Amino acid sequence: MATTIALIALAVFIPLWGIYTYNKLVRLSVRAEESWREIDTQLKRRWDLVPHLVATVKGYAAHEKGVFTRVIEARAQALAAELPGDQAVAEVELKDALFSLFAVAEAYPELRAHENFLQMQRTLVEAEDAIQKTRQYYNAVVRELNLAVLTLPRNLIAMLFRFKPRDFYALPGEDMANQPPVRF
Repeated sequence: MATTIALIALAVFIPLWGIYTYNKLVRLSVRAEESWREIDTQLKRRWDLVPHLVATVKGYAAHEKGVFTRVIEARAQALAAELPGDQAVAEVELKDALFSLFAVAEAYPELRAHENFLQMQRTLVEAEDAIQKTRQYYNAVVRELNLAVLTLPRNLIAMLFRFKPRDFYALPGEDMANQPPVRF
């Protein structure tokens, strides 16, 4: 009698656990995709600002053509990237190009005082903050998803329904293991 009850309990528990696990994996996958789209939204906000920024600086420093070309090319590369790793590499290039653009702007005091330029600078800082927050959220969701997909016994359901781990959004050079040691 006890064996029969145990078998019935297992026959009920295992399918319920499988359904619960499957639904959890689906929820995590949807949250990961949603948070990736939020990163896209924040990046697009910044990308849309770049042409206006270039046009404003170009009005004051038309002879800095190489810097403008680099910024526009980096923006195009960022727009074309799809995977988190490719996106991260493209974003580093765009940030470097924007730093070059701001370095050019430093040489023109009247530009630095121009209201449009100042507003774009503030908007760019806000966009960078939003990108960082959404990136942190994305990586937290991906961590949860990857743990669920890779750990026993959930990985059995994940393999059965072809759930895969996702890549983290990490900027190149963020690997702390490769950081040079600090010496005094």
